[in-house]
Amino acid sequence: MSNESRAEVLARLPLRDDLRGRTPYGAPQLEVPVRLNTNENSYDVPGEVVAAILDGVRQQARHLNRYPDREFTGLREDLANYLGHELEADQIWAANGSNEVLQQLLQAFAGPGRTVLGFTPSYSMHPIITAGTGATWVDGKRGKKVQPTDDPAQFDLHVEETVAQIKEHRPHVTFLCSPNNPTGTALDLEVVKAAYDATDGIVIVDEAYHEFARVGTPSALSLLEGRERLVVSRTMSKAFALAGVRLGYLAAHPAVNDAVRLVRLPYHLSSLTQAAARAALWHSDVLLDTVEVIKSERDRVVTSVRELGLSPAPSDANFVLIGGLNDEKAIWRSLLSRGVLIRDVGLPGFLRVTAGTPAENTTFLDALADSLLDAPVPA
Repeated sequence: MSNESRAEVLARLPLRDDLRGRTPYGAPQLEVPVRLNTNENSYDVPGEVVAAILDGVRQQARHLNRYPDREFTGLREDLANYLGHELEADQIWAANGSNEVLQQLLQAFAGPGRTVLGFTPSYSMHPIITAGTGATWVDGKRGKKVQPTDDPAQFDLHVEETVAQIKEHRPHVTFLCSPNNPTGTALDLEVVKAAYDATDGIVIVDEAYHEFARVGTPSALSLLEGRERLVVSRTMSKAFALAGVRLGYLAAHPAVNDAVRLVRLPYHLSSLTQAAARAALWHSDVLLDTVEVIKSERDRVVTSVRELGLSPAPSDANFVLIGGLNDEKAIWRSLLSRGVLIRDVGLPGFLRVTAGTPAENTTFLDALADSLLDAPVPA
């Protein structure tokens, strides 16, 4: 190897011009006692589910000389049964994490010469996946046109502003998030309906955190009937505590899945992934027991943070966006020095924390109270 830096060599490589100067996605992976920065489910997979997954994988292991079921038929049937809403297997698609699902959708419906609209702040992978597929990202904005405050409501998405931006930019694909990341707030379905009616393109509602929504929060799955360009994406990484399995999926008109088949790689879901995901779905009641505990803890974090004089968003996810911080970077560093890792999402005055176990949340809240003494909330 030469003494040249990797950056120097990268500069000489024939990289696509539109990728030069970009940085890859990455959340800090630091070894600290309390990690609450990546919205993982803090609870280990229950023993009976581990046993079922191992049994399913064991049955597949002897046949690994064969390619997996390319259409993952059994898994699609199980996912349709789990989602309900009278969905059928041919309306379901799955891939290695919801990011790959979204990538395949953009490969099919976006790409060079096409535009993708999202409303920031939102999931930071959406523009990265857009760039990776050669499409043009349009950075739409949330909230009404008011001066920024420490109130997370400034990031809400409203019908009028959403429709105006769609009509202005005429995107081929529009991203909506419900609950939104990093704000944690669910989306009024009137926004989804209005966005769909305002475009001839694909509308993707990213519902990665829907299982954590408060009681009565509707899903965009209820809007699929009669809307052939509407897609709802989900994941098993969060509520199912299977981030390590990498299984994301979507529900849409069967023709959308036909389009995705044109770009998917052959046999993209391994036999082992299919077996693990199906075993988990067969035990969904056990896995989802932790969801109610996490929701309760999330609400405790919201209440406790508010009592500290800060401005948390009322969350429908497994995390809380905290506003009202005078110096969010100083608070982040102070928390890290106390063994607690949360997420700086790049919003001045805000930080995001995952709702962990009761013990983890107590540690975070105590550390936050101490950190605020070092960098107090502005009067």
